Amino acid sequence: MSTRSRGAACAIGERRRAPPPEVVRRWYFQWRLRRRIFVWLALAMLASGAVVAMALRASGAPHEWRQAIVPLMVTFAALWAAAGAIAFRLSRPYVELERVAKALGRGESGARFSLTAASGAESRIIGAAINDMADRLGEQLTDQRALLAAVSHELRTPMARMRLLIELARESASPGRSLDELDAEVVEIDQLVSQLLAASRLDFSALTVRKHDLADLARRAMERAQVPLEALEIRAFCEIDGDATLLALAMGNLIANAVGHGGGVTAVRVGARPGAAFFEVDDDGAGFDEAQLPRVFEPFREGRGRAPRPRKSGMGFGLALVRRIAEAHRGGAYAANREGGGACVGFTIPTPDGATQE
Repeated sequence: MSTRSRGAACAIGERRRAPPPEVVRRWYFQWRLRRRIFVWLALAMLASGAVVAMALRASGAPHEWRQAIVPLMVTFAALWAAAGAIAFRLSRPYVELERVAKALGRGESGARFSLTAASGAESRIIGAAINDMADRLGEQLTDQRALLAAVSHELRTPMARMRLLIELARESASPGRSLDELDAEVVEIDQLVSQLLAASRLDFSALTVRKHDLADLARRAMERAQVPLEALEIRAFCEIDGDATLLALAMGNLIANAVGHGGGVTAVRVGARPGAAFFEVDDDGAGFDEAQLPRVFEPFREGRGRAPRPRKSGMGFGLALVRRIAEAHRGGAYAANREGGGACVGFTIPTPDGATQE
């Protein structure tokens, strides 16, 4: 066989192995389903006809069953039509599900399962679940795009300052101050990377859960943030099951939020409520805008009122990460304005047995 012949044969084989077009696949699926339904209905009719024929024969009228041939043929035709209607109704949700799944796979985040009044209850349940999944995927993609944009901006700013400080250090006879500022920029980048790594761990549910003393974790977080331990109020000693790294990050974010956006830390409290332990931070700032208070834990949100001093730069991810860490530990986060000024922001973590020790 020549090379051209072999090439033509391979092309024909590839065409035969290629999947049929979408419309052809749908009709083929409906045809197979219709045939299967018809077979079962026909078997049921044949069984009923056999029972009737045996009854007629037993009653002494063995030839009466021949008169039922025409009605049987009509019945079989009606069964074939009914099988087609049933197959079309049963296959429609699967065809719609295939369309939505392929559209979402192509990146069309707006694809949704079509729900009509003619859809059955099962189709509406499946469609509602698919649409809810698509909505959640769309929200996650939107948050990821916003996160990438914010991270690229936040990394570019300290990197530019670092390059400037390096140039100043090279030209300066005493580069000590430039090196200190350069170290501060490195610390800021390290904190940003730590938050991104924590978010990745939460996405993959990679938590290392052990028993910890919540008060001890609070002391360590305050020491790292250089907040005086005199501000710590221990209202109850609680043992919790959790990831020490993530909990320390959540505590550090609350303290950093109070320092950078709330005018400073006035109190750090550790205590217990029925079935849960809590960690909260009071600040001395202007508090939250009442209209934005329910949304302060959403990513890239700014809910503070007028700050009493210049705010630190940030991408609005700290409080959102606090809530995610708390929810990963089956807890929650909360924020409220205090009487007399300032805000109180904290999170709760369920205790293993719901018990606390005063």
